[in-house]
Amino acid sequence: MRFQQLSELLSYVATCRHEMANLYGRLLTDADSSRVKMMLVYFRQHQNSVAEQLENYIDEAPKKVLDTWYKGITFEDFIRRCNDITLTANMSVEDILETHLDLDNRLIDLLQKTAEHSSSNEIAGALNDLVRVEKIQQQRLVHSSIRMDDL
Repeated sequence: MRFQQLSELLSYVATCRHEMANLYGRLLTDADSSRVKMMLVYFRQHQNSVAEQLENYIDEAPKKVLDTWYKGITFEDFIRRCNDITLTANMSVEDILETHLDLDNRLIDLLQKTAEHSSSNEIAGALNDLVRVEKIQQQRLVHSSIRMDDL
């Protein structure tokens, strides 16, 4: 997928977050373990929340920032990747966490790559702040997952 404006890219990332939530919902119906189910419910809620936060950011961001044009920013078909993921009924907490971190890091890398190709320091700074928030949320999610595993 090729992006031309920052608004398109951020909107796509929000859509990808919703797709991750859909993936976790789909895996939830296949999972056998109650721990895995609990984690999938938590991850699904978290991804929908992150998507909503990003959508709110898009609504509140300055038009000048959102209208920024980029040349050469491309990204895989993330939605297809989510749709193609299948795990067996005996999936483990580690399988879910590994899958999540792979998907999450792909989106964070896209934002970092976009920040690196930004024409102004203001826009690069805004994107780097967004990356920082995403990484903090990822750390919290991992810590919460580990605490869930300790229950």
